[in-house]
Amino acid sequence: MLGSVDIKDHMLKNPVTISPDAPLSEAVNSILRHKISGLCVVDSNKQLLGVLSELDCLKGFMAATYNSASIGSVADYMTREIDVVDVHENIINVANDMMSKSQRRRPVIQNGKLIGQISCRQLLHAVKEFSSNASYA
Repeated sequence: MLGSVDIKDHMLKNPVTISPDAPLSEAVNSILRHKISGLCVVDSNKQLLGVLSELDCLKGFMAATYNSASIGSVADYMTREIDVVDVHENIINVANDMMSKSQRRRPVIQNGKLIGQISCRQLLHAVKEFSSNASYA
């Protein structure tokens, strides 16, 4: 039954990451190159420091253009207060919480280190897998 499935069985392993010191333009290039909606911001030890979304990047570029200023670094625009998921959390509980908070992704942590990410896309794959394996009477 899907209700007992661990996040680890459906998470994206080794999500695309970026350093907080990287220029915002590097983050934008990474998002576009990998065709993703956001990045996990980590230090050199894979400690999660925050996340950076497409919207965060757009805000940064728009602010720099409007103010005729330099764009700055990832640290200037990343979200530091984030919800994280333990590797063994229940996928149904996580999906419900993500929907209630209108979140598209959550970093997956084990022993304090980033090991993956769960996003709406992975959740949809899990639901599709469950639906195709379900036997309806």
